[in-house]
Amino acid sequence: MSSDRERADAVYTALLERAGERWVQPRKERTARLLELMDDPQKTYRVVHITGTNGKTSTARMIESLLRAHGLRTGLFTSPHLERFTERIMIDGQPIGDAAVADAWDEVEPFVGIVDAELEAGGDAPLTFFELLTVLAFVACADAPIDVLVLEVGMGGSWDSTNTADGDVAVFAPIDLDHADRLGGTIAQIAEVKAGIIKDGAAVVSSRQTPEAEAVLRRVAAEHGATIAFEGQEFALAEQRLAIGGQQITVRGLAGQYREEYLPLYGAHQGFNAALAIAAVESLIGGAQHAIVGDVLAEGLQGATSPGRLQLLGIAPTVVVDAAHNPHGARALAEALRDSFDFDEWGLVLGVLGDKDAAGIVQTLVPSVQHVFATAPDSDRASDADAIADLVEQAGGRVTVHPSLSDAADAAREWAASADRRAVVIAGSVVLAGEAIALAAEEDWKSGWRS
Repeated sequence: MSSDRERADAVYTALLERAGERWVQPRKERTARLLELMDDPQKTYRVVHITGTNGKTSTARMIESLLRAHGLRTGLFTSPHLERFTERIMIDGQPIGDAAVADAWDEVEPFVGIVDAELEAGGDAPLTFFELLTVLAFVACADAPIDVLVLEVGMGGSWDSTNTADGDVAVFAPIDLDHADRLGGTIAQIAEVKAGIIKDGAAVVSSRQTPEAEAVLRRVAAEHGATIAFEGQEFALAEQRLAIGGQQITVRGLAGQYREEYLPLYGAHQGFNAALAIAAVESLIGGAQHAIVGDVLAEGLQGATSPGRLQLLGIAPTVVVDAAHNPHGARALAEALRDSFDFDEWGLVLGVLGDKDAAGIVQTLVPSVQHVFATAPDSDRASDADAIADLVEQAGGRVTVHPSLSDAADAAREWAASADRRAVVIAGSVVLAGEAIALAAEEDWKSGWRS
């Protein structure tokens, strides 16, 4: 009999045979059909649904941690994964067990052929990787069972397969230009697609948005009889200051004031994500009328982790990894390098996927770093390291080219170890971030540079 690990890996292999995550058609009906055949497992628990361009995953993880601190059983569905696909479905704060994910697939699989046949008969393409992964998550969460699912949109909103669930709370991280080929070329067009997660009578909480995005969200909320609150207006991050290993924040919530709470994450943007998470949890529990109890809030914030987001991987020299993979994420990273750390010089190991705005990422980060170590993520979609180096030179940066992350990281760590007050940041791609986390563990970067 095969082991649970082998069964779970076989599930992932079966999913990978499907059209990939980049293959997105604006259609959620197929996912809805599969769920209908399975008695709509996504209707057996409450849902906090999260969209936006940047900060979705970090905010989702904070919301999940705060809900778990309240004693609720939680599910968390995020994408992409850094090292193993079971990270995408978390139950009670832990990646789903191999047996649980394999058992859920055993429930789903008999219905997949039925829906695929219906789709084929109608001239439509079969179910995709992300559609099936979404259903797998919904089923696994129902089986656990859970009280609340914190659900991150895959892409967009209205036609994303996750939108077959109805969010009691709809959460909007900052909306910026990304996936313009699928979502539209203006902020307003993108906001319109993302606003599709607002359901009748829901509570909507949003980070501060551009006037165009705010106008769209307010209109759609009104059309659905939903309440809406924006950071900087109905709630706010009132204060933040550096603390060892993260920051102290003061938040004016929808239902309470939370003073000098410790958040173990670097970066000003994480303080804003925390304010958004607090407002979301206030909205779900007690309808934004009851403040979160102090020790529950402290436990929830202190339990918040954000793998691959300004995560410390090495010391002597300091190495951090960040999954910044678009200009908006790169701006947040550049600010954090300047404001959240005390180094004079940064070396940047940079690798980008070909479908991302590499020029925008480079132009945003180069002014904040002294040396770029250009490389490529281990993906057939990767941009060539030489092409990245050309962009760095055009932006006026110093750059060297390295064939693999291992070579680039070695060179960067050696560079940083050769002078005082230098550090290394690895960024540009979620794939590269996952590779870096694995490599740091394998080579034990926390034991220092081999001198």
